[in-house]
Amino acid sequence: MSRKTNNALVAIVLALVAGLSLAGCSRSSDGEAAVPAAEKPPVAVDTVTVTPGELTDSIAVTGTLQPKLAADVKAEFTAMVEEVYVTEWARVGKGTPLARLDTRDSSTAIEAARALVAQAEVAETRAQRELERAEKLKQVGLMTEQGLDDARTAREAAAATTAASQAQLQAAETSLTRAVLRAPFDGVVSFRGVNPGDRVESMGGPTLFRVVDTRLLELVVSVPSMRLASLAVGQRLEFACDAFPGRSFTGEVKFINPEVDPATRSVKVSALVPNPSEELRGGLFVTGRILTGTRTGVLLLPRAALSSWDVEAQSAEVFVVAGERASRRAVSTGALAGDAIEVRSGLAQGDRVVIRGGFNLKDGDRVLLAAS
Repeated sequence: MSRKTNNALVAIVLALVAGLSLAGCSRSSDGEAAVPAAEKPPVAVDTVTVTPGELTDSIAVTGTLQPKLAADVKAEFTAMVEEVYVTEWARVGKGTPLARLDTRDSSTAIEAARALVAQAEVAETRAQRELERAEKLKQVGLMTEQGLDDARTAREAAAATTAASQAQLQAAETSLTRAVLRAPFDGVVSFRGVNPGDRVESMGGPTLFRVVDTRLLELVVSVPSMRLASLAVGQRLEFACDAFPGRSFTGEVKFINPEVDPATRSVKVSALVPNPSEELRGGLFVTGRILTGTRTGVLLLPRAALSSWDVEAQSAEVFVVAGERASRRAVSTGALAGDAIEVRSGLAQGDRVVIRGGFNLKDGDRVLLAAS
């Protein structure tokens, strides 16, 4: 290779080295060396200190209020309605007349039954006399034992006929008293479905009146079978409804169904709700909780502290502040009481947890405490 060629190769190598040196020392537009990229500024956050507290365990429930006492009043025999004494929403006492049915057929039946009773009594009297006569004849040897037995049988048959006819008369008289439909208990007429002149059918016909007593309501709810062990009769039930925003009502668990529904794996629970003012109504949908017990020394966090929360898996993530930095930490959650959530593991008393500003955080970011 010629001397001229070697000189050219050396010049190329030197140029490459110079270019690399310039690339390693880039300069700004005014010729000064560039400043390295600045670190992310601290994120302003609010925190809360984890402290133990008291937690009331509960079971969330929903249901519909119903009157504890409610009755559909129907006719006990087929007849025409003669009079109606009450209107809808009328308050009635136990035994208050609601309507009266036509009693002409019943009166006729009573007269016929009385006639049958009279005939039966006459026949029984005659049979008794025949028996007494047969007994006297038997004493003097003028009546056989068979004849005496026949007289006794005739007297017993006549007595049975009299008893049967008297029962028929009593049934007819009872039917007549039931011509007046009466309120079965104290309450309010919530439905009236009959007018004078209507023909009503015996029992199987439509409801003529519905009487309800709303001073005591019943709330039947379903509870998952997995919570069955924490249920007990006498526990307090708190609930609210849209009809009375901002207000809370209470009841008491009175009955727990001994069987679990195999389709839903839940158990029916009945609670009674005193309603002396009668402001609550049957048919209202309510949401509430059954209070099952109180625990102390439980670590609690506001719901806002959870950056993610899987209710079914009972797991969540929070940001814990140590020094000037925040670190993401997985925690295990438990019961929910209002806006507070039980933390079973992952945190210790005294830990500072971010409750506001966490949406801007990443694991290891610096933080600026806006509040503590």
